[in-house]
Amino acid sequence: MGKRITSSSPCLLFLFFFFSLVLLGCPSLGHPNYKDALAKSILFFEGQRSGRLPTGQQITWRSNSGLSDGSLAHVDLTGGYYDAGDNVKFNFPMAYTTTMLSWGTLEYGKRMGPEIQNARAAIRWAIDYFIKCATATPNTLYVGVGDPTTDHKCWERPEDMDTARTVYSVSASKPGSDVAGETAAALAAASMVFRKVDPKYSRLLLATAKKVMQFAMQYKGAYSDSLGSAVCPFYCSYSGYKDELLWGAAWLWRATNDASYLNFLQTLGANDATDIFSWDNKLAGARVLLARRTLVDDDKRFESFKQQAEDFMCRIIPNSPSSSTSYTQGGLMFKLAESNLQYVTSITFLLSTYAKYMSASKYTFNCGNVRVSSSTLRNLAKQQVDYILGENPLKMSYMVGFGANFPKRIHHRGSSIPSKASHPQAFGCDNGFQSFFYTSNPNPNTLIGAIVGGPNQNDGFSDDRTDYSHSEPATYINAAIVGPLAYLAGSYSS
Repeated sequence: MGKRITSSSPCLLFLFFFFSLVLLGCPSLGHPNYKDALAKSILFFEGQRSGRLPTGQQITWRSNSGLSDGSLAHVDLTGGYYDAGDNVKFNFPMAYTTTMLSWGTLEYGKRMGPEIQNARAAIRWAIDYFIKCATATPNTLYVGVGDPTTDHKCWERPEDMDTARTVYSVSASKPGSDVAGETAAALAAASMVFRKVDPKYSRLLLATAKKVMQFAMQYKGAYSDSLGSAVCPFYCSYSGYKDELLWGAAWLWRATNDASYLNFLQTLGANDATDIFSWDNKLAGARVLLARRTLVDDDKRFESFKQQAEDFMCRIIPNSPSSSTSYTQGGLMFKLAESNLQYVTSITFLLSTYAKYMSASKYTFNCGNVRVSSSTLRNLAKQQVDYILGENPLKMSYMVGFGANFPKRIHHRGSSIPSKASHPQAFGCDNGFQSFFYTSNPNPNTLIGAIVGGPNQNDGFSDDRTDYSHSEPATYINAAIVGPLAYLAGSYSS
């Protein structure tokens, strides 16, 4: 009897260890729980919603807000998302967020399982708002609601907003090819997401995308020049507008196969080399998207974009002779000190997706003497995702609510102030600073799934609400990681 107990003890210990990992969110040995992370990365968007919330709202500490948005211009601009930890609707990063959510759903929807419904809902919440922005007034595209300067002087819940809900727009006399091109990209990409599940809605999105893209092409100019301090320094179009024209035309080309978009993008001359991809600079994303035609469809007309996409990859891969990308000792890609994870998630999406296109034709390429396969890119992408989910020197998950150790004091007004349900009385503009902004107490409301700006170049993170560069979440950080998480969730069983 004693012998039997001794021989089975290792099995019992293994089972105990295995089920402990399951409870901690690590169901597959050596890998984070990607399915859980995927679900939470999408759930986060509910916490950013503006407008009248639906009955199925799962982040229940949020309430209705911004119900008069657009009224100063006599139009309805309710809905959409607050971009980060403030209460402003900036359409430029919101449109990029929506394009990336749509691209992730198009490429990895079959791996999302039941989460595809939530992904579509997240996309639709933004797209319904963009339809209003694009159609409310002829020859005008509304591009934002809320005065960022006054908003940032307040620390109050979105439900209590008493700052000016100023409305911003671009037009023929005040052009904004960048924000219009990105909005057209979002509408075109989303039209493909809904093509089979809601054909009528899809047709509306594509028709609107065509009109917005025509506006972007016809009235050329940067929205930063037209709107000034309303968008700068917050979301200036630092890279100019050619990248958005390329990006928008690439998405319209993919959605329509209309050769006029191909002809347009081939004459743009948007050929600058780049080692970054973000809400501001879309060159790398457009090149990967267009390279798909060569790698997957063997269409040689897109060979130059494939070469540019590979030049980008060679600037990212650590051991490439032409790499211009730094990595922390813990292995995290490090681009810029402020909100670095936005670049990590966006570039990780391109690594994952270019790898997908490469594997379709068993294609490889070289960075100097370094051979690059689809596995090379996928391994690097997985390393970045794993770092974000807690496989790093601090054992800190940078996704709120995922794992045992995650940021508790994120730079986010709604999360840091007691909800209306627990404190029905309004907090004024200044009232939140002393009690909720400067306190070292954890936030009372957990913004599940939010990915913050992330650690510094030394893998350090202070979990300090006042340090917005590292502790503030943003829609565009999350949007780009949804695709890679879906790929990993479908590749590593739980």
